[in-house]
Amino acid sequence: MLEAFSGSDVRAAEAPFLDAGQGDALMQRAAHALAGVVVGLLRESGRGTYGATVVVLAGSGNNGADALYAGERLARRGASVTAVILADRVHEESLRALERAGGTGIRVDDDAAPEDLAEHAAAADVVIDGILGIGADGGLRGRALRFVQAFTAAAGPRGTRSALVVACDLPSGIGVDDGRVTGTVLAADATVTFGAPKPGLLLGDGAAAAGELNVVDLGLSFSSRPSVRSLLDADVAALIRRPTTQDHKYSRGVLGVAAGSARYPGAAVLAVGAALATGIGMVRYLGPEAVAALVHQRSPEAVASTGPVSGARSQAWLVGPGAVDDDEQRQRAADAIGSGLPVVVDAEALTQLPERVGSHVILTPHAGELSWLLAARGLETERADIESEPARYALLAAEVTGATVLLKGFATTVAAPSGALFVQRDASPWLAAAGSGDTLSGIVGALAASLAEDDRAADRAGVAREDLWAVVAAAGALIHGRAGLRAAARGPVVVSDLPADIGPVIADLLEECRPAM
Repeated sequence: MLEAFSGSDVRAAEAPFLDAGQGDALMQRAAHALAGVVVGLLRESGRGTYGATVVVLAGSGNNGADALYAGERLARRGASVTAVILADRVHEESLRALERAGGTGIRVDDDAAPEDLAEHAAAADVVIDGILGIGADGGLRGRALRFVQAFTAAAGPRGTRSALVVACDLPSGIGVDDGRVTGTVLAADATVTFGAPKPGLLLGDGAAAAGELNVVDLGLSFSSRPSVRSLLDADVAALIRRPTTQDHKYSRGVLGVAAGSARYPGAAVLAVGAALATGIGMVRYLGPEAVAALVHQRSPEAVASTGPVSGARSQAWLVGPGAVDDDEQRQRAADAIGSGLPVVVDAEALTQLPERVGSHVILTPHAGELSWLLAARGLETERADIESEPARYALLAAEVTGATVLLKGFATTVAAPSGALFVQRDASPWLAAAGSGDTLSGIVGALAASLAEDDRAADRAGVAREDLWAVVAAAGALIHGRAGLRAAARGPVVVSDLPADIGPVIADLLEECRPAM
């Protein structure tokens, strides 16, 4: 599991090394790793290190020193390195080391126009962002702000610019602990972070600005609980139940699905298809006959009924996708939520949520739905606020409802009532499409059904039993995101085709994490 710690926790973990006079050793390890990532990125882009043009943006703190020492290493490998000093003071020893290696340092004062230097940086092969580190208070200001604005104007947005931007520890301008971006930020193609990820690299706009995340182990020890965790492949593989020779369709998990309506029949098709693609034993669909007929066209193995929840034996439920203007579906949602079984509550079914539920109830709102959910409990907030601080509001919703809350987004945020927080940044932006949330809910529901009677699931996941359903939700987000990435490799994602990628993603996870013989 990838564990992120706050800036203050990281500084506390570094303190024993600094007190023992090992600060320079930590800095050299960080610089070595940063330079290595730059070399790898250049190689991947078809450019070599020798003769490459590199611009180091250095601030006043240790972050700037890490970047300058990385520049020194690149200069010794034949790169043409220019350091742009964007603060009143700089780590002089690292700057001298870069200059001894053949690099050039340029100090920018308040009277200097940044446009010429920004043009040079925009034409470089690599820009290393070492302006602000975890000790910075607030975003970019003064000459650093002016430079980044000029660079962005000259280079264009990420994805169109020729220069690769590599952030040293974190992109300058994001909130270290919450990922908030309130002003200008230098979005990175890749971030090399040291000791442990910082929460801002996994949350909200900060996750989007970080690009590819590389974590460098500095041997730090943390006594505090991680602020945020992300599941890795092995964590998800440990949750997936492989069938045995003793299994049958009922023991492998039965998911009840009350979704779709005359107005939105396709939501049921998408949710059922995604659930079946995970390899679950059975899906029982409850809903209008016309919707059931559509489900059967795509998934003939689904068992369909127009009856109540009480008559459909299941181990978990998924309720709400597309169930608009349908009183019978609303009643099924209320009955499933009250059944005591694990239940994924999406879209319209969120209106049927009681004041308090347990962590086995997994809510899957987008920011607008979460705003409504909180307002219904007297907590007025705007959608934009939730999108800016997803962790804060997901945790708040989990606290006031007692439910596990999966807040959808590019970085999917999952909060448990215990305060545990998980974030998955595995998705492709192509998944921002109608019906994508229905497939996500189907995957999460299927995982919940397969683990509902598995007493060892929490132990395999390495979490407290009270946090199992948060891990299930996060695992579903990882599988959904990876399926989207797989589909996007072929072109624009068609959500109805996504089930074809879910099975291969699960197969890859199981094969990659297969125990050695």
